[in-house]
Amino acid sequence: MDDYMDHSSGGDSDGNDSEVEEYADKTYEELTGGKHSVKLSDVTFTCPFCTNKKKRDYQYNDLLQHATMVGKSDAKKRSAKDKASHLALVKYLEKDVMENTGPSQAKDNVDVDHLAEHDGDEMFVWPWKGIVVNLPIELKDGRYVGKSGSNLRDTLSTRGFNPTRVIPLWNFRGHSGSALVEFKKDWVGFNNAMSFEKAYDADHHGLRDWKINKDDLKDEIYGWVARSDDYNATNVIGEHLRKIADLRTISDIMAEEDRKVDSLESNLKNINEVKKKQLEEMENQYVETEHSLKECIAEKDVLVQKYNEELKKIESGAREHIQKIISDHLKTKQQVEDEKRKLELQGQELQKREANNEIEQKKLAEEIAQNAERNSLLEKASDEQQKADESVMNLAEDQKREKEELHKKIIMLEKQLDSKHAVELEIEKLKGQLNVMKHIGEDDMETLKKVDEIQKKLREREEELDDLESLNQTLVVQERKSNDELQEARKELIEGLKELPKTAHVGVKRMGELENKPFIDAMKRKYDESEAEDRASELCSLWEEFLRDPNWHPFKVITVNGKSQRVIDENEEKLKGLKRNYGGEVYKAVATALTEINDYNPSGAYVTTELWNFNEGRRSTLKEGVMTLLEMWDMHKRRRNM
Repeated sequence: MDDYMDHSSGGDSDGNDSEVEEYADKTYEELTGGKHSVKLSDVTFTCPFCTNKKKRDYQYNDLLQHATMVGKSDAKKRSAKDKASHLALVKYLEKDVMENTGPSQAKDNVDVDHLAEHDGDEMFVWPWKGIVVNLPIELKDGRYVGKSGSNLRDTLSTRGFNPTRVIPLWNFRGHSGSALVEFKKDWVGFNNAMSFEKAYDADHHGLRDWKINKDDLKDEIYGWVARSDDYNATNVIGEHLRKIADLRTISDIMAEEDRKVDSLESNLKNINEVKKKQLEEMENQYVETEHSLKECIAEKDVLVQKYNEELKKIESGAREHIQKIISDHLKTKQQVEDEKRKLELQGQELQKREANNEIEQKKLAEEIAQNAERNSLLEKASDEQQKADESVMNLAEDQKREKEELHKKIIMLEKQLDSKHAVELEIEKLKGQLNVMKHIGEDDMETLKKVDEIQKKLREREEELDDLESLNQTLVVQERKSNDELQEARKELIEGLKELPKTAHVGVKRMGELENKPFIDAMKRKYDESEAEDRASELCSLWEEFLRDPNWHPFKVITVNGKSQRVIDENEEKLKGLKRNYGGEVYKAVATALTEINDYNPSGAYVTTELWNFNEGRRSTLKEGVMTLLEMWDMHKRRRNM
């Protein structure tokens, strides 16, 4: 125990040396008796006398270093009782704990001895610096020169001191014969620096020897570790040390390391919390996206089902209509055949008759000629009927074929849409998995391999999505082409039905054309009948010019059920004056023309023709137009047969 007490400060206000030694022996007995717990586990220990410190667990060598520094500290803030307790802990660790601790639990004894030999409040130059003096130099051209620092660094490295750099010091005369030896900024560097100093002390070439033999030096190098005296010196060594280093105690350095460790732990905890929050947000976004995609797919399935049901109804109606047309034509054909056979029988009966006189013969000849002419007409009607039957059959076949092709395209589009949605869903899932994997394991090789596989699979799905987009675009172009062909057929049908009277069920209407009857009725209320027509014509022409004026926009936009709609502004000055001066019927005629132009030709603002269902007041379908055309043909055919 005396060996440990020799290094203490010699006591303070709490008691003298004998009291400290007595308290240290008492504390050592308490440690060996188990009153104070030191060992936490096989690899961790604690200081039972520093319960208020943040750092509570130590490795064996760290605790030994801590106890040694506190026990040998000269700081006034350490009481004699505190120093004695830690000196007792040093003795307990070395004599009792060291025997039961394997080699893996302790560092090299040299490391511990270097720290144990120095007071925790001793001032060192930081980062660790060694000083070498009396280096061999020679005078050349009026200046002193010497070997480079790398040569001395290599020499010291071969001796096991591992310096990082040797800096020769120069003054106005040249090389000063001195140099600074730099070591690593850690406890390994401190160990190397102290080994460097001990080696020169052992060879009697340390700082003490340098001071003794300063006036009688030989060609030998002296070396030691830089401390406060060297730092504050007025020579070239002190000047250079003050430029590149500071003075620090071992206790300060260890406290700073503890603060850095605590700060690092705090930062890591904060980063971990941020990462957890980001991961939770990503997981929530992934769940929301997956839920949204599922809802979209369900809505799409409902729409497809409704569309298929409507398509089946349309196909069923078309089949019934075509069947009715074919049945009517077969009946008409049978009637023509029956009439033809009846006429043939009459002709045969007329041929059998023999005219007894000239008048009867002429009469018979006239009847035969008439029958022949009627026969000829019936044959022509039969041929035309046959051609009409063939045309109707061809039309029915074309319509059936077009519907089948359209149905096939629709089925293909549905399949492509399903594939597209499936690929998009899989891409979203892969992206979600990729983001999650990236945040979960940044240093896990197995996780990185999984991330690479997911990225490869994601690229394949994106290429597949591009192919589906290209195919979908091709089908859209083909569908547009089919729609253009249907529009051309609609135009041809409009041309064929232009001559129909407006009393027909379906016909051609001029959209945006003003109806003159309301104007005439309004003028008759103000003028006599002869003048009313001229006034009405002038007023109607004036409003037709207003309708064609591209700068006149008597419309406003309103919102109905969340959707924007463009309607006529009743408060527009011209319309307001028209309604006030000529009544509601004239205003209604102008409003109807404006609405038709806005719906069917808003950009051109001129009259266009449209296939129209007059009974229901709406745009007629292509099917209704074809049925009307066939009815016209049937009526024309019946008139010719009468």
